[in-house]
Amino acid sequence: MSNQQSTVEFGLRAVQFSRLTRRGILLGLSLPQLIVLAIGVLAIVGALYAGGGMLLAWTAPVWLLSATLAWTPVGGRKLIEWVPVTFRWVARTQKRQTMFRRRIVKPRPAGTLALPGDAAALREWEDPETGAAMIHDPHAQTLTAIVGVSHPAFVLLDPGEQERRVATWGRVLATACRSGRIARLQICERTLPDGGSGLVEWWRQHGRDDGSWTSTVYRELIDRAGPAGERHATTISLALDLRAAARQVRTNGGGIKGGAAVLRQEMTTLVTALRAAELTVGTWLTPGEVAVILRSAYDPAAAALLERHGDIGRSLATAGPVAVTESWDRLRSDSAHHAVLWISEWPRSQVFPGFLASVLLSSGIQRAFSLVCMPIRSDQAARDIRKKKTELISDAAQRSKMGQIEDASQTAEYGDVLQQEADLTAGHGVLRYTGLISVSAPTPDELDTAIAAIEQAAIQASCETRRLVGQQAQAFTVAALPLCRTV
Repeated sequence: MSNQQSTVEFGLRAVQFSRLTRRGILLGLSLPQLIVLAIGVLAIVGALYAGGGMLLAWTAPVWLLSATLAWTPVGGRKLIEWVPVTFRWVARTQKRQTMFRRRIVKPRPAGTLALPGDAAALREWEDPETGAAMIHDPHAQTLTAIVGVSHPAFVLLDPGEQERRVATWGRVLATACRSGRIARLQICERTLPDGGSGLVEWWRQHGRDDGSWTSTVYRELIDRAGPAGERHATTISLALDLRAAARQVRTNGGGIKGGAAVLRQEMTTLVTALRAAELTVGTWLTPGEVAVILRSAYDPAAAALLERHGDIGRSLATAGPVAVTESWDRLRSDSAHHAVLWISEWPRSQVFPGFLASVLLSSGIQRAFSLVCMPIRSDQAARDIRKKKTELISDAAQRSKMGQIEDASQTAEYGDVLQQEADLTAGHGVLRYTGLISVSAPTPDELDTAIAAIEQAAIQASCETRRLVGQQAQAFTVAALPLCRTV
């Protein structure tokens, strides 16, 4: 109790996340549930009108199956909600879309990223003014740039400083919401093996390579030193919505060149906001730096080598994997096995900033944590909130007419909507969050051990995680690669 009082005294406030909306179309039922229930009801009504008892027995498999599909939960979903996931997985398996093998004798088209699956459509554009690599998604109509950031250890700051930094970060997100041209923001925090580049750089600056026996042995020892520990790297990806910015793009010449000019404006605004939040902003990543990130994600064994030797692995045309095999709940690439976890529930109780420390500071596990934020304009957010309030009030009135009792979850959901409305009125931005954790390991057994450790760390952070199934390849490109995409 004394710790909590001292924390409040220094100004650190607890926060509470909104619950994941599970409200359906009617009385909490989703569209697939309503369809199968309607089929079951029609079967019963038709049997009763046609002849009664015997026909009702003959149609029993239909309405019993409908009820089972609509109401039986499996893995956090109703059975009917697994049907499209399973169907897509079977279709992709039959078309052999779960395996990727690079044809090394066949050159890649110029400007592509050499990635498997639906990410193969991504194109690269090098901005001539900033030198940044801009990733164009022709299907989603987005243009993405990536910047590296660094920051002090948040958990070591005093409560007052933590609260101040949380407030400044909130202003960064509010700035993104006001733009109206930003499709998504992605904060990606990755653990990487330390390849010893710091030692090499120190020896280059301070060492005395005079040819003596001592200096020769010392230099060889540094050159042969393997990865020592791990380091953390954080990037922020900014995706411009080319549809929303169509008029500005045409004003700047149209095409990718015009989109790059508009994206540069957003990049400048984001950098200014990040510096105001006292984050150390690096340069926007070049094509070579993006290539190293892509290669290290699919081939972690080469990450330390790429870090130590800055002149290799810098081509986007060869940065993708050589082979990828996707299974129902995991993925295998060049030198590692991967699995992606979705944060399905954020803390339902009040937590203090830094609650994810158990996940982000877990040692000995190679993982990437991605938080994908979708900004919503203030006017659109206000309309969505009004719509949710109307639906919740209508559902409550309908349940009252049917004699159903209002439960605590429905009351809490209505309270979340009211809190969002109050925050929007106070000038805060409204964003939709998606949290994904990609876990990698050299062998399947080590992967299972690492996943269990991350799941326990998420429990300590009051979060619930679920392993994504039937879409691991697509989820991996979202969680492990800073390309600002969605599942």
